[in-house]
Order: sequence, then C-alpha cells, then structure tokens
Amino acid sequence: MKSVFYIAAAVMIAVALALLLIPLLKHGRRSGSPRSVFAVMLAIALILPISAALLYLKIGTPATLGGVQTQAQTTMDVDKALDELRAHLAANPKDAQGWMLLAQAQMEMQQPGEARKAYDQVLQLMPNNTAAMAGWAEADAAARPDHQIQGRARDLLQQAVKLEPDNQRGLWLLGISDYQQGSYADAAATWRILQPQLQPGSSVAQAVAQQIALADAHANGAPASTSSSTAAPAAVAGPALHVDVTLAPALKAKLAAGDTLFVYARAEHGPPMPLAVARLDAGQLPATVTLTDAMGMTPSMKLSSVPRVFVGARISHSGEAMAQAGDLEGDAGVVAVDSKAPVKLLIDKVHD
Repeated sequence: MKSVFYIAAAVMIAVALALLLIPLLKHGRRSGSPRSVFAVMLAIALILPISAALLYLKIGTPATLGGVQTQAQTTMDVDKALDELRAHLAANPKDAQGWMLLAQAQMEMQQPGEARKAYDQVLQLMPNNTAAMAGWAEADAAARPDHQIQGRARDLLQQAVKLEPDNQRGLWLLGISDYQQGSYADAAATWRILQPQLQPGSSVAQAVAQQIALADAHANGAPASTSSSTAAPAAVAGPALHVDVTLAPALKAKLAAGDTLFVYARAEHGPPMPLAVARLDAGQLPATVTLTDAMGMTPSMKLSSVPRVFVGARISHSGEAMAQAGDLEGDAGVVAVDSKAPVKLLIDKVHD
C-alpha cells in the first residue's frame, strides 16, 4: 500500500509541476529570458515538494537518523537554489518573473519582510501586476506587528480589484481590511463578490461563508462574544476553540470605557500572525469567544493548519492590536486545536 501511495503522490507532483512550469518556460522563450533562471525555478519547484515528502518520512519514522541528515541537506539545497536566483536577479534586475518567484518562495519560507521587497521590485517593473499587488499587501500585513491591512497595502488591493474584479486573493484581503477597520457591511459585500468564484462545498467556500455571516452579524449589531453561535452556520467546518475570558479583580480598576478586547490564537511554532482573532468591547467581560477557521487572515493561515496553538487575550486602551505599554493581557498557554473543553483564560498582567 505504501508503494501505491508514493507512486500516486509522485504522479500528482509531476502533473502539478507540468502545469506550473510549462507555461513559465513558454513565456520565458517568448520574452527571451535566459535558461539559467528556469533551471533555478525547476530546482525550487522540485526541492520544495521533496522536502515536504522527506519531512513526512521523518515524522513517520522518527528513529531513522538518516532522514534527519537528508532533511538538512534538502534545506541547504533550497538555500542554494535561492542564492542562485538572487545572483541571477543581481545580474538581471529587470526580470520581473524572477522577482515574483523569489517573493513567493520567501513567503513560503516565512520571510514576509524580504518578500515585500521582492514584490516591490515586481511592481517597479510591472506597476499593474495584480498578483504582485495582492502579494505585497499580504506580505506587509504578515510583517507588521499588528497585522493590519492599511495604507499602501489597502491602496494596492483596491487598485488590483479595480483592474481585475475577479481577483480572488485581492477580494479576500480587501474584505479582511474592511473587517479590521470595523466596516463590516463593506467586508461582507466584498466577500460576496468572491463567494460565487469558489468551488461550492470546499473548505475555502465554507470559511468565506462563515466570515460573511460573522460580518453581517457585526453590521447588524450582534455582540462579538456570541457571534460564533448567531452568525456561523449550524455546522462549523474545522476546529472551534471556545475561550472563556475573565479579568482579574485586581485589574478591574484599570479597565476604561471604550477599551477593546482582542482574543487570538497563533501557531505554537511559527510566525506571530494570528490564525484566528476576535475583537469585542472589553466592557462585555467576562465573555466567551469561539475561534474558528473563518477568523484567520488568509485561507492558508487558519487554526486547522496546525495541531497546537497559543491562546492569548489583550485589552487595548488605544484600540490597536499591537501591544502597548499599559495594556492588560493574559494567556491560556498552548492547547490542541481540536480541544472540545472550554479554554479558561485570565487577563492578569499589565504590558510593560
């Protein structure tokens, strides 16, 4: 059975690579790009899935020390391929396709700041490249401490959607930006444009439907602490972490009218970007919040993408997600995303 699985996986990878690389090669011949950049593209395209397979094998057979050595070698091979791509771009700085590949690889390797610089290079060469616009906005949000989509990032998304009204990535991120700013009706309207383009019944379509329902509930004045039960469909797809948030009695005097409560979950190991976040009036404490896949920033960054998450909460006096001195905070530590028991979280510290 294992051999059948490996053969099937190899066939799927080969088909995916063919669909990806053949158009790139044809475009490269038409544009006169050198063969070396395509060799680097092929190396990265092959090494990334191979490294994933090796990681699977390593986890499946943790006793095989050889797997660890091979994984380290593969990591060095990826770094070498990226170094070759950077060298190519240093010699050919007007290769927009190469810059785009570098940006995408850096996002996959959780280097959003570097990816943003690479997307900048693409936009300098191709100002109307909608994929680079959406990529820059996502990289900028990932690199920011508060993960907000605003300023230039929002402007680029609006421009991308204007140039390409069916740009799925742009519509998703623009809706998130609307939601972050409290423009819930606009967020729902933006995601409704996206919704018909998604495969019915897919996990992404379900997540978007839940997010639309959540935005509608907020737009109609439903309290955020009950949004998971009133806004989401009866059958919530993916994990649902029920977090009971309370404020320590000793800190109640520090709570002010208009304070904002953020409840979030982020990967135990990985970037600081929340995989799910809820925002509500701190005056509603104590509160129960349900964190789901629909509350992530992107379809690929969600609770179900990791086995364990760090759950925390912050009361912001400024209303900003980024921690500031004087904010009140607490955490419940690391929990399994498939946990059914309520997560107890006490806000008992003052941020320095």
